[in-house]
Amino acid sequence: MYPEGQLPLAKSDPDVAAGPPAAEPTLTDLPLASIAWFGALLILLFATTLYDMAKEWVTLEDMGHGAFVPFIAAYVVWTDRARLLKTRLAPSWAGLSFVIAGFAAMVLGIKGADFFISRAGFIVALIGVIWTLLGPPLLARLAFPLFILLFMIRIPLFIYSQATFQLQILASTVAEHALTLLGIPVLRDGNVLELASQRLSVVEACSGIRSLMSLALLSLVYGFVFDTKSWMRWVLLACSIPIAIIANAFRVTLTGVISEVKKEFAEGIYHTLEGGVIFMVAVFGLILAHQTVNFLYRRFFAGGRQLA
Repeated sequence: MYPEGQLPLAKSDPDVAAGPPAAEPTLTDLPLASIAWFGALLILLFATTLYDMAKEWVTLEDMGHGAFVPFIAAYVVWTDRARLLKTRLAPSWAGLSFVIAGFAAMVLGIKGADFFISRAGFIVALIGVIWTLLGPPLLARLAFPLFILLFMIRIPLFIYSQATFQLQILASTVAEHALTLLGIPVLRDGNVLELASQRLSVVEACSGIRSLMSLALLSLVYGFVFDTKSWMRWVLLACSIPIAIIANAFRVTLTGVISEVKKEFAEGIYHTLEGGVIFMVAVFGLILAHQTVNFLYRRFFAGGRQLA
């Protein structure tokens, strides 16, 4: 017998079968004590490497963006926290192999005076800690902020030298042709432009490598904030390279034109302000590229077809 007005629930009733609704995952569901311990140990082991890297962010103009990278990566993780907390934890001791490899890379880099290897070792060890404590599924979800962390490491010197030299030659070559088309006599000798009034040297600071790295980082952040399609970040990253190169070549050309009008306008504070304006033009170019790609996406992938 059952109380009046009450009938037995069928065994197949979803509420009975499922039980009480599961609580939403929270930060306390993570192994916070282990994360804090491993994090402190990681910082302690790489203290010298991290200090040298942070020092460059302050002293080297090419690495000025590096100081913002950890905060940007943390912002990406915090913004995506709801999805990350729902990811299944699968701790694995296999991740310790990456921790050991990262520490070995740090020692090798310090002994061999190779700053890039020692600093890359920190990223490798960090990946190992995440793998060990949280597992591969969550590590895969953190791939994007971990990739962003690479921007806080200075490019290896041999790559930097080659890239800088090639960018200097490219910028001076484009400027030579542009100035000729504008009717301004110019003779190029390597990265030196001989004008009627003066000689302009496209030095390392004017190679565009600084704006290229800053714009590349900005492209990833912009794609994350203003677009929900994950593949758009990588498209914009690819677009940032030619945009930065073209913008820098335009800057060199503009400097040549301005120097013919008044030499002082191509030096000192005016030259610095010119660089800032050109970078904003490059940012506008990045926004335009984003709108163009989205237009093509809507045009050719209409009717429910979507990219992953």
